[in-house]
Amino acid sequence: MSGGSSAFACRMCGQCCEGRGGIVVSPTDEARLCRALRLDPPTFRERYTEQRNGKMHLRVGEDGRCLFFRETGGCSVHVHKPAVCRAWPFFKGNLIDPVSFSLAKEYCPGISRQVAHADFVAEGIQYIRHEELFADDRGKAGAALFTREDLEALARSVSDSAGERGKQA
Repeated sequence: MSGGSSAFACRMCGQCCEGRGGIVVSPTDEARLCRALRLDPPTFRERYTEQRNGKMHLRVGEDGRCLFFRETGGCSVHVHKPAVCRAWPFFKGNLIDPVSFSLAKEYCPGISRQVAHADFVAEGIQYIRHEELFADDRGKAGAALFTREDLEALARSVSDSAGERGKQA
């Protein structure tokens, strides 16, 4: 996420790039990465991905981080990275669950320590809409992403809650 956020400013530290299995590559992500890397899809899949549970995932290196992460400079495909990476930290769990958000805030140095969950949720909804980071095909997308319908339901819920708080004040 770029500079306009009060909730999150990516530090390119690689914390979110660690761990096997979290980075699902959708067909749209694959096409974007293939163009950026000037590779055909079979070559891209062979070099950078593995299939698990019916989904394509980016592989990790011996250091346990995504193959595209560089210790000096961060993500080598930053502007072309998969939707699930672009959505961090505005994952479904972090927006709907204050405990998950609290854990993410402890884990990720890019999440503002001062931001309240409600403000984080509002900013996350706006960011996901603006960047169109949706799981349009649940069978091929990561579970961390919202479908359009789920995000709009959350937005309505947040709006309804804010309205109720305003009536009580």
